[in-house]
Amino acid sequence: MQNGSDALSNKKPNDAFPEPWRQSSGKALIPFVVFVIFYFGFALVTRDFYKVPMTVAFLVSSAAALCLNRKEKLSRKIELFAFGMGHRDIMIMCLVFVLAGAFTATAKAVGGVEAAVAVARAFIPSQFMLSGLFVVSCLISLAMGTSCGTIAAMIPIAVSLSQNLGLDAHFAAGAVVGGAMFGDNLSLISDTTIAATRTQGVEMRDKMLCNLRIVALPALGCVCLYALPMFSTVAGAVADVPALTVERWIKVLPYVFLFTLGLFGQNVMGLLFVGTILNLLIGCAYGNFSLLDAFALIGDGTTGMAPTIIISLLAGGMLALVRYNGGIEFVIRATGRWIKSRRTCELGICFLTGLMNLFTANNTIAIITSGQLAKELGHRYGVNPKRIASLLDTTSCIVQGLIPYGAQILIATGLSTAVQLSAFDIVRGSFYPYLMAVGVLVSVMRKEREKTEGV
Repeated sequence: MQNGSDALSNKKPNDAFPEPWRQSSGKALIPFVVFVIFYFGFALVTRDFYKVPMTVAFLVSSAAALCLNRKEKLSRKIELFAFGMGHRDIMIMCLVFVLAGAFTATAKAVGGVEAAVAVARAFIPSQFMLSGLFVVSCLISLAMGTSCGTIAAMIPIAVSLSQNLGLDAHFAAGAVVGGAMFGDNLSLISDTTIAATRTQGVEMRDKMLCNLRIVALPALGCVCLYALPMFSTVAGAVADVPALTVERWIKVLPYVFLFTLGLFGQNVMGLLFVGTILNLLIGCAYGNFSLLDAFALIGDGTTGMAPTIIISLLAGGMLALVRYNGGIEFVIRATGRWIKSRRTCELGICFLTGLMNLFTANNTIAIITSGQLAKELGHRYGVNPKRIASLLDTTSCIVQGLIPYGAQILIATGLSTAVQLSAFDIVRGSFYPYLMAVGVLVSVMRKEREKTEGV
């Protein structure tokens, strides 16, 4: 096997990770243990998730990753860490963060958020606002095929609505994140759908129909939950619904543009860039700011996402070391040892995919990593490839919607600084991933019962 520097030099940048230094090693997972103990441990002891910034937690866990494998030179490990930081998926994620910050800052300055809030309040009753945010996020993500783009567009609106109506902000943000994961799971143009169907060799439509059987009831239950008075009751007197003037309709156009072109599967980065330009044109036309002020707004918006970008880079580097040292291979081998039947095969596929997602913080990569093994296990135990593709996609979206260092939660926390929501707050207010997990378990148990009864 080639050493670390040779493996890196013989591969094109960002095309693939180097071969693992070890075939399988549980020690490679130590950085994740360090992260959990350091971040969640201090948070639970102090009962304050702001005591330890996530950037510091990732610095500590990244240092732990660099300390592993003492046979390798530190320079080689740093090279691999940088390789992971600069991976294509990490860089694309950071570009989305930058453009989301620019779009949000200009939309706020031009009054687009207030205009969108006025439109939402005009068409959605206050007592059903959380349910409305969830449904709208579902539709947008389903159309755009990206949960990150949906969250970037909807979180500022959700936060403003929560302040305007006195709703709990963490429920509003959680509704958006949950709805975004619904669309990410079902959309025909989603990366996760493409990855799941390609690894199993099935049609996207067939996988989507399998997904619907799992998530339809959880989604409906989520809508009903957000409509309950304990979650949706407004605090105090509600202000009158603002009038929908021509100016407000014009200022909401960038959002309409973002959502409408998303129906045609346009790239989210292109949409955010053009949406930012529209915000600038409208703001200058209405005298909200000058052209020079607009440049300052874009600068402030992009630099405001710096903590989120730093976390993404550190996570990418740490995950590269974990994979290089055999951590992913260890998880794959450990999972396959207790699979003995069709039901345990399906549970094993879910468990494997969930762990891959937990360790890579990217649902598409998790599907690609575990897809081939899932296909082999499914063939051995008689699980339909359409079913496997559905389980891969659904499980990865469940975990991705809950991990505090995933792109979706990072974007949501980065854009909700006005109400100081932590990642834990947003996860606590997002009901859909939990209900989706219940849906998967029920589906697996039902399938086993149908087989036993000869259905």
